Amino acid sequence: MGIGFLMHGGNRFYFTGDVRKFLIFDWRSQGRIFFIAENLLKMADVAKDLSAGTVGGAAQLVCGHPFDTIKVKLQSQPTPAPGQLPKYSGAMDAVKQTIAAEGPGGLYKGMGAPLATVAAFNAVLFTVRGQMEALLRSEPGAPLSVSQQVVCGAGAGVAVSFLACPTELIKCRLQAQSALADSGSASGATKYGGPMDVARHVLRSEGGAKGLFKGLVPTLAREVPGNAAMFGVYEAFKKYLAGGQDTSGLGRGSLMAAGGLAGASFWVSVYPTDVVKSVIQVDDYKNPKFSGSIDAFKKILASEGIKGLYKGFGPAMVRSVPANAACFLAYEVTRSSLG
Repeated sequence: MGIGFLMHGGNRFYFTGDVRKFLIFDWRSQGRIFFIAENLLKMADVAKDLSAGTVGGAAQLVCGHPFDTIKVKLQSQPTPAPGQLPKYSGAMDAVKQTIAAEGPGGLYKGMGAPLATVAAFNAVLFTVRGQMEALLRSEPGAPLSVSQQVVCGAGAGVAVSFLACPTELIKCRLQAQSALADSGSASGATKYGGPMDVARHVLRSEGGAKGLFKGLVPTLAREVPGNAAMFGVYEAFKKYLAGGQDTSGLGRGSLMAAGGLAGASFWVSVYPTDVVKSVIQVDDYKNPKFSGSIDAFKKILASEGIKGLYKGFGPAMVRSVPANAACFLAYEVTRSSLG
């Protein structure tokens, strides 16, 4: 147990590093013990979640972005006229055409925006989840039930939606612009040079800051239930693999398996809302096809049927397993290494 001191009000206080409390001894009052609230420990926990979430997010982004690019291209390609074929016949065709037209770097188009905000996004996600866990615990260190983890995930989903919406609007515009331009869509007429160019255009020509939050409703509809499912499945599967409540002894393979399954559960539970979000965010501002989320949902369903709400589902699922396996493993390893 470490011993140290701090100065306050001209007095020197000696303390011991107890697990959940700092016991402070006032040297001038013959060892009276004061129980200090857990503010310092909470700050340390937040810092750990911030750091571990950042590392996890970076791992997820590097592993998953090419799959995400293909997903968005498939989601946002316009419905072909009667008798015509769609621009992309499927995921592999989208990969081939992207590489042929833009080179391998085309698969990483739009990565600048999420890369610049991945620290904030995952820091908020894991930190809000961690703080909600602390609020729901009956006592420090007590394990939470799966239903409580679902609540924590939903709360974290609300928080990250306000970061995800503008970030993904920029990303989707960059990922989809080549397909939209080739199709002759009005929204494809604008060519963006990069993330900052998209942001400037939206701020200048699409209603200012409000324009960056186009698609916030479907983003919330995706992030809240999606993260509730993801964190619930993650904790439930870890407990299953561990054979009980204590999951601290799980190896890296088990953590990756739990993370991969959790990521898949996210997309299975909310994928149609992601399609709606994508088409709204790349919709032309001056001549919109959709008046809102419900209108987009109805029109996709009417013109393409149920399958229209699952465009790009294959790449999303292929991406979700390795990307989230990497994310959760990186998070857990980093969190553990920080003590």
